[in-house]
Amino acid sequence: MLEDPAVAFTILVLALFVGFAVIARVPPLLHTPLMSGSNAISGITLVGALLASGHEGQTLSTVLGFVAIVFATINVVGGFLVTDRMLAMFSKKKKKSEAP
Repeated sequence: MLEDPAVAFTILVLALFVGFAVIARVPPLLHTPLMSGSNAISGITLVGALLASGHEGQTLSTVLGFVAIVFATINVVGGFLVTDRMLAMFSKKKKKSEAP
């Protein structure tokens, strides 16, 4: 995709700075919706990792694709677990029924 490693590294560094600047300004009230949105993006990352892992016939590409699949899967599952736990804090609690 990008032939020059310097250009690819520059894009990576710029993306890191932009991502940090955007996430640092998120108010605490929006953390749950942001987590749900990032889970959807991680799902897209998972699909991209699946496509990238088998696209080339090279061993390095397959290994890096597999590592990307593992990390994206951990991110998706963990994100949904955290979102579920955060949403459970806002639901009404059931009263315990008293036994006679």
